[in-house]
Amino acid sequence: MIFDVTIIGGGPTGLFAAFYAGMREMKTKVIETAPFLGGKLPYYREKFLYDIGGIAAITAGDLMKELEAQARTFDPVIVLSQLIVQMERRVDGTFCLTSNTGEKHYTRTVVIAIGGGTLVAQKLELPGAEQYEGCCLHYRAENVAHFRDKKVLISGGGDSAVDWALALAPIARFVGIVHRREEFRAHEGNVSKMKNASIRLMSSCRLKEIYGNGERIERVAIEHLGTDESFALDIDEIIVSHGVKPDLGGIKNWGLEIEQNRIIVDAWMQTNIPGIFAAGDVVEYPGKLPGLIAGGFMEGPAAINRAKAYLEPDKEVKPIWSTDHAALEAIHGGSKEG
Repeated sequence: MIFDVTIIGGGPTGLFAAFYAGMREMKTKVIETAPFLGGKLPYYREKFLYDIGGIAAITAGDLMKELEAQARTFDPVIVLSQLIVQMERRVDGTFCLTSNTGEKHYTRTVVIAIGGGTLVAQKLELPGAEQYEGCCLHYRAENVAHFRDKKVLISGGGDSAVDWALALAPIARFVGIVHRREEFRAHEGNVSKMKNASIRLMSSCRLKEIYGNGERIERVAIEHLGTDESFALDIDEIIVSHGVKPDLGGIKNWGLEIEQNRIIVDAWMQTNIPGIFAAGDVVEYPGKLPGLIAGGFMEGPAAINRAKAYLEPDKEVKPIWSTDHAALEAIHGGSKEG
């Protein structure tokens, strides 16, 4: 199946672009590296955002839910847990996008909306840590039941680390959380819950060494940063929540014009490759206002409009408005007067 547009990135810009592509009656696919939509929003669900137009205040988690519901209005195909690693233009002018799983996605246009880049977990830089990844050292733990009756150590002090500590406390044999700072950076209410739960808190400490048999972790050494003293803990599983960093990945090899990890576009979000557009924090152009979700809400539709014009060069791409869109009125039960 060949799609009219494939949006790489399921964050706020990509999700709103998917909704707008639906309004343009374009066959749309969204491909997201993470196993969930929302971009960075799921990493600080409880944080309030105050710079979304028309909304005085909304948590990142609630905004994520609203964006996903809106994006699904016109039933785009959504693909999760796939990282696009290769792009090839075919003889007929369409694109073949290959993911890290080997799956190929065919599309007539592409919109890159990956924020600052694909979010890659900050690795635990300790000797021997890599050999335990995927079995008992986790950067993206998804199955709570996996940790039942286990001795679990969580490294980190943000929302994700504290959320995992609270989720595992009722089912794990032991839960400890180690954080380099004295104060945890998570939502205050959850930090209070954690302090009152059966969780061992080790602030001003760091994970110093991992000991195991090459297949399973057996114990760790924890160092107190104030005294340089170390102590040992018997541990079965480690969850690392040190945040994420952006990476353009294979997109850097597509032949796009890139400066300082930003894709250069014009006012229509067109890249130097015909048929490929970009929007959101990943782009750079004169007058770009970085860091605002609202900016992506403008740039996404601009990219979609130009993609529509690329697909139908002989037609005028006229403006459209949700208040005069029959399909939206039918979906939401609206009515027109006059």
